[in-house]
Amino acid sequence: MCGIVGWIDWKRDLSSQKEVLGRMTETLTPRGPDADGYWLSPHAALGHRRLIVVDPEGGLQPMIRQRGEHTYTLIYNGELYNTQEVRSELLSRGYHFEGHSDTEAVLLSYMEWGPSCVDRLNGIFAFGIWDGQSQHLFAARDRLGVKPLFYSEQNGFLLFASELKALLKHPELPPLIGKNGLSEVFFIGPARTPGNGVFEGVSELRPGHSMIYSNNGLKIHQYWALPNNIHADDLAKTSTKIRDLFLDTVQRQLVSDVPIGTLLSGGLDSSAITAIAANTFAYEGKGPLPTFSVDYADNDKYFKPNDFQPDADGPWIERMSQAFSTLHTKCTFTIPDLVEALKAAATARDLPGMADVDSSLLLFSQEIKKHVTVGLSGECADEVFGGYPWFHRPDSLAAETFPWALHVENRLQVLSPELIDYLQPYEYIRNRYEEALAEIPKLPGSAPVHQDSRTVKEQQREARIREISYLTITRFMPTLLDRKDRMTMATGLEVRVPFCDHRIVEYAWNIPWEMKALEGREKGILRHALTGVLPDDVLWRRKSPYPKTHHPNYLESVRSWLREILSDPNSPLLPLINLPALEDLMKLSDTLPSGRPWFGQLMDIPQLFAFLIQVEFWLKEKEIRIL
Repeated sequence: MCGIVGWIDWKRDLSSQKEVLGRMTETLTPRGPDADGYWLSPHAALGHRRLIVVDPEGGLQPMIRQRGEHTYTLIYNGELYNTQEVRSELLSRGYHFEGHSDTEAVLLSYMEWGPSCVDRLNGIFAFGIWDGQSQHLFAARDRLGVKPLFYSEQNGFLLFASELKALLKHPELPPLIGKNGLSEVFFIGPARTPGNGVFEGVSELRPGHSMIYSNNGLKIHQYWALPNNIHADDLAKTSTKIRDLFLDTVQRQLVSDVPIGTLLSGGLDSSAITAIAANTFAYEGKGPLPTFSVDYADNDKYFKPNDFQPDADGPWIERMSQAFSTLHTKCTFTIPDLVEALKAAATARDLPGMADVDSSLLLFSQEIKKHVTVGLSGECADEVFGGYPWFHRPDSLAAETFPWALHVENRLQVLSPELIDYLQPYEYIRNRYEEALAEIPKLPGSAPVHQDSRTVKEQQREARIREISYLTITRFMPTLLDRKDRMTMATGLEVRVPFCDHRIVEYAWNIPWEMKALEGREKGILRHALTGVLPDDVLWRRKSPYPKTHHPNYLESVRSWLREILSDPNSPLLPLINLPALEDLMKLSDTLPSGRPWFGQLMDIPQLFAFLIQVEFWLKEKEIRIL
């Protein structure tokens, strides 16, 4: 993985802009600590920071190739998992490879197939190619948006980069936040509307999209969307298909020229990846698989089971490590560690994020990086196979809003009446929700429901869960992918997410809910498909999310820090919040009155306080001016 920066300009000569390009690229050094590279021409300037994973010598960037008089220059961030198939096809068409990197495969693919090259790529990526003859930029992002790409189109020029911080280093892109950005931070955050860059003048290239920028302007094309097909396979064939796809995906993602391991929580998803990886290591004679888990000091003393977190992970991690003879490292962090890392996490994300859920992953990544450079992680199985509580709760299914943020009042109560009146949050949230629903195409052959009341009810439930699935894949999953990318890449650790393989996502998307929730269990079809891969007790363990601290000192630490911020009359946070309401909230325990987290499964009162701390730090660090 790497960091990329590009600048296309029709009004000035970029050949002399190395200093500005260098400052922008330097911000991405944590993403690519191993090397940097620059390429400048009159109308295009490209910068690259490299994390070496495959082909140290042959994968240098920016990568330049010629075909006749035609020159192509690539900057690329990602991993291609079907490199060998792409190489074979290109070799048969007369192309010559100078190395074995996936970078070269991507560049030659564009040279052969042009913009349609993305249809042939299986991987996680964001890249830009300057086409010298046509004098245009072609850029693309992977289907599920695992790798980030932001851009800003100005009057006569275009900037693009892996992270917001790189764009904001350009002297003509000041850190301004308007009505739209404030609404994203306070009403949608820590999620983000797809395509929204929060800062004024900044956008995100959406997952499954590509773009061409030329002297005629910017054109964006959606090259991929979730396919809508009637699922015709029976249970046995469906299970076999899922199992085969998953085995193939994990084995493809174990390719690396540097040390590799897995993140192991003891849950179904990470355990399945670990089992396949450990067996592959054993078959190839590579020795024990390195595995890593995260925990918090004294968590065993304070953990209390609830609907969102039914049991502790520790015993299950040990069970898996012993069963598959992994070389396990347990990473344990203290409350001061978590609190101190809130700032670094906000810096890595460029936005207020998921509080200690982010900072713990940042610390975890730092520890993993001491042992391996690449990790495989279980993110996205819950989104793809229906694992979250909101797929099963009647109140979530009935709510006409995003199911991970049901109680808008929990966040509005801490905001100033003036801000609420200015931003009109209910209207903003409703518009974003309806936009998302409008994107969902109908299944082929969709017809009016039958008159039988039971059939009508079943069909209505199926249709609603399909809506929830779409919302979760396209609105909630990107939040976790953003978190995973920024926190890991901030430490120079590459993490791959097998459950985001588009073949798995496409197939699972059309599986009917009755089969997906087989035996009334979350991810029931996935459990059925993995029978024999995992021990039965691990296979049927109830879902437990990413671990968070339950130590009361965390609440006290962030509450004290927030009080210190609020005592500063010059705090940029003060004009945005309802101080009396927030002071009342600080008198409560760690659970909101609604009995539901204010975001997702993990973010309750302590995380709300930490989020506001991150907002304060973000406003100051970025020197943000609110319009």
